[in-house]
Amino acid sequence: MSLGLEQCGLIGDLHTGAVVSDEGAVEWLCVPRFDSDACFARLLGDDSNGFFQIAPEASSFRHEQSYEKDTLVLATTFYTETGSVRLLDFMPIREEHARIVRIVEGLSGYVDMKATLSLRFDYGVSIPWARHIDRGLSFVLGPNAALLESEIQLEGEDMVSVGRFRVRAGEEVEFVLVFYSSTESIPRAVRAREELARVRAFWRGWVAEAKDDCGRYEDVVRRSLITLKALTYAPTGGMVAALTTALPEQIGGSRNWDYRYCWLRDATFALYGFLQRGHLVEARSWRAWLLRAIAGSAEQLQIMYGVAGERRIPELELGWLKGYRNSRPVRIGNAASEQFQLDVYGEVADLLYQMLVHGLKPDRNVWEIQRYLTDHVVSVWEQPDDGIWEIRGERQHFTYSKIMAWVAIDRGIRTIDMLGYDGPRELWDQERSRLEERIFKEGYSEKLGSFVQAFGSERLDASVLVAPAMGFIDAKDPRMVSTVERIQQDLSLDGFILRYQPDAGVDGIDEPEGVFLPCSFWLVENLAMQGRLDEAEAMLDRLVGVANGLGIYSEEYDPSERVMLGNFAQALTHVGLVNAAQRIAHAKRHDA
Repeated sequence: MSLGLEQCGLIGDLHTGAVVSDEGAVEWLCVPRFDSDACFARLLGDDSNGFFQIAPEASSFRHEQSYEKDTLVLATTFYTETGSVRLLDFMPIREEHARIVRIVEGLSGYVDMKATLSLRFDYGVSIPWARHIDRGLSFVLGPNAALLESEIQLEGEDMVSVGRFRVRAGEEVEFVLVFYSSTESIPRAVRAREELARVRAFWRGWVAEAKDDCGRYEDVVRRSLITLKALTYAPTGGMVAALTTALPEQIGGSRNWDYRYCWLRDATFALYGFLQRGHLVEARSWRAWLLRAIAGSAEQLQIMYGVAGERRIPELELGWLKGYRNSRPVRIGNAASEQFQLDVYGEVADLLYQMLVHGLKPDRNVWEIQRYLTDHVVSVWEQPDDGIWEIRGERQHFTYSKIMAWVAIDRGIRTIDMLGYDGPRELWDQERSRLEERIFKEGYSEKLGSFVQAFGSERLDASVLVAPAMGFIDAKDPRMVSTVERIQQDLSLDGFILRYQPDAGVDGIDEPEGVFLPCSFWLVENLAMQGRLDEAEAMLDRLVGVANGLGIYSEEYDPSERVMLGNFAQALTHVGLVNAAQRIAHAKRHDA
């Protein structure tokens, strides 16, 4: 299969989401949650692993894909020799059951169409029992059930369900696929057009809540914010790092991780973007999720959780899937959930503080947890950790981790000063100063003129680009200016930024990877904060240009092959775009 992420969009219902190709195929879907088993898994395998395609039956046709403005309604238009049709794909905002609604609209002439439905539960391996019932085509396998409702009757052909139909100009054909438990009654029927009106109103109403304007970047910022909203899990307020698992960071490589979980780091960066735009509901919901997820001992804080706050995320490999473009292994679960990453304490503390700055009501329960976590950071910051990049090698004293430990202590102090809460301010202030001194002494190399990856190291790491945004150092400080210049010189690949040199063996996986897009956006922020706005905008323009045609990003990018790498759609990348664009807009307003 030659499908690439460049050809894909996503739809979602704030519980889960589907990857849909520009040839009208649902390639990936997990139900009922983001981290549930997939029922369409062709993205990581082949036709036998499940897909749902609606497309012209002609051997050749032209197609184009776009989102309806300010919505998550995906429109795919097909052009054939006899006519044209538009396929609208969306998922109604979930009330109880997951649904995919697909509406085929005849635009001109006529088009002979083919619908192919291949449900494969358990990540593409288990074939359900299919049968016709009064309301449509029913599928059952163990606890899983689905129903396809349509005026088009699909029949079995080689263990898949196929329907053929002709659509003329002005005609419509609807398909509604609903998922439910096999022990439940069949869910109520819905009207496709009514659901379409509701979903349009929901997304456009949500976008309209934004209070800021990013100038000529406003459209791409809005698309990224919609993507980030689509990655939130409404029942709990959690946010997943990406829609997918096991998409490789290098084609044919083994850096194939599962990102369908809630990383504290990624969520805090994303929610800062929401706060800047005035989307406070997401911040409140996430704060409530956080209190539930991290309740208990500070020593047991994890870097990631399940969407409802689950702590056990065991990692295993699915041998029956050949992987995206033959990139094995296909992993589900994530062993990095057991790592010690010191930086997450700082990211959580910063977001809690930013919530106060942006007007969220203080919460004593939040402060009790923050104070407990800050005390813990004071007691452990001198220990080595696994780092932001989830190193599967030896623990080190990573500079970024220490900077974020400083942030954790600093935000504890600022919260005391802002709200007058009780706390060991003097002790924290002493530790903050001691940690800052240590970072400048051991985390900065006079020889390189740069902050380095780890204390005493001579390796570079682009994560230190976050330091000015976190208030650790002024962006115009000579040490930060020279750090930016050094990273531009030594970690640049075709004008984009690597997170570090992956062939140095530091991460325990001696394999190459693509450029790490969030790091490139962090560089844009630094350029903007240094007053180098022309350079910042030029780089942001290049980054906007490597999104796919729908404005969706994966985690990494291969500039030589011009292909997306890593999981899709990647929250941290979209966060990077939003924050970089807002940073430029802020700098321009300040200069004016």
